[in-house]
Amino acid sequence: MRNAALRCGLVAALLSFSATADDTLVTFKSLAPDVALEMAQASLDSCRSEGFQVTVAVVDRMGVVQVLLRDRFAGAHTPGSASRKASTAVSFRADTLSLAENTGPQSEHSGARHIDGVLMLGGGIPVMASGSVVAGIGVAGAPTSTDDHACAQAGIDAVIAKLELAD
Repeated sequence: MRNAALRCGLVAALLSFSATADDTLVTFKSLAPDVALEMAQASLDSCRSEGFQVTVAVVDRMGVVQVLLRDRFAGAHTPGSASRKASTAVSFRADTLSLAENTGPQSEHSGARHIDGVLMLGGGIPVMASGSVVAGIGVAGAPTSTDDHACAQAGIDAVIAKLELAD
């Protein structure tokens, strides 16, 4: 009986080791720089077609800037704002237009607005492929947050077929 218990314990230990050994390293997808640039350019073009001078930032899945395009008359604050919106969208895995609505002053989540580096203003959207966040895009400088959001979405829409092929 003791030997059977010992064998069961040994088998359990080996199984648990093999399960944790597989979890030691993770793999993930990352957006290729040329696709990030294409997405940013499409977003900038969308805003230009509406007469908006903006900055577009694309960040990787860790929130690090991959691409930053600033139109010639976009405000001095827009590069930082676009980058923070994109990074916030990646970090929270939600678009910043929704986050702005859900973290207002009366919300129980209002404290999220005080986290260093986040910007709860519309215009940031996480970019998904294969069911995971692979990047984020942020736009700043259009007249409204809804306009920023629409331009960011236009950038994603321009590369969506490539993202779906990555699935």
